[in-house]
Amino acid sequence: MGIRSKDKRDIYYRLAKEQGWRARSAFKLLQIDERFDLFKDVTKVVDLCAAPGSWSQVLSKKLKEKEDAKIVSVDLQPMAPIDNVICLQGDITSQKTSDEIISHFDGGNADLVVCDGAPDVTGLHDLDEYIQSQLLLAAFNISTFVMRPGGTFVSKIFRGRDSDLIFHQFQMFFKKVYLAKPRSSRASSIEAFVVAIDYCPPEGFVPSLRNPLMKDVDYEETAYERDQRRKDPANRHFVPFVVCGDLDGWSSDVSYNLPEGYVSLKPVQPPTEPAYKEVLEMKKEKNTDTLSEMMEKGCRMED
Repeated sequence: MGIRSKDKRDIYYRLAKEQGWRARSAFKLLQIDERFDLFKDVTKVVDLCAAPGSWSQVLSKKLKEKEDAKIVSVDLQPMAPIDNVICLQGDITSQKTSDEIISHFDGGNADLVVCDGAPDVTGLHDLDEYIQSQLLLAAFNISTFVMRPGGTFVSKIFRGRDSDLIFHQFQMFFKKVYLAKPRSSRASSIEAFVVAIDYCPPEGFVPSLRNPLMKDVDYEETAYERDQRRKDPANRHFVPFVVCGDLDGWSSDVSYNLPEGYVSLKPVQPPTEPAYKEVLEMKKEKNTDTLSEMMEKGCRMED
């Protein structure tokens, strides 16, 4: 969460600090849940690309009353602990990671898989959309290993000219596919969320992390064939667009006036365990040892 003056006037930024969320993105999952009732009959959940952990916080809060609930969060970088959440550090494109996730479910599969991951944007929209789409497919690929039939998949997507081609792939695996835009997601942003419900893979489908999804390894489509296929309306799939959240509520694009006497709050807890934390602790211990030596030396001089 930023510290610029505009960020302080972002109502969701302020609410996140006041309510103890690690990031304002927590409200996106909450609003998607209001529309789709994601957590009904859900006990096993996987949060991919979880850092800093705001979605895992939402999952922990929503499932805390279920005795058999289990939440596994995965990210490449280490993440500060969250109550009732198993935090794993791993690569979502690795078979080892999927096996480790399943091991925590005692060999079972997840009812819900969510992913709020996004690349470091470059500002080049075509490139950002492509990288995000690859991250989305990577998240779904590992989900095919850990998600049970009938499960639900929610992931971020950057809307682009050919987003419907990705929706077409999802419609092969899910009975219902929606494109959701939470109220807390700025209207000026191209981000949205794929909400795929009732996982039912094609007959004979074998999950694999080696090959791109639904691609015939023995046939490479030419650029001309791809363009002709995209021009054919029968091959383009448009999914329902759903706005989540109360339209009469707070707007994420409005900078609200700060209350009189408002004091900016500090983060309630560290979102991640930074790589330099160990170095800082070593430096602190070294300074403490040096100070002790100086004090001991001073005492000897006085004697």
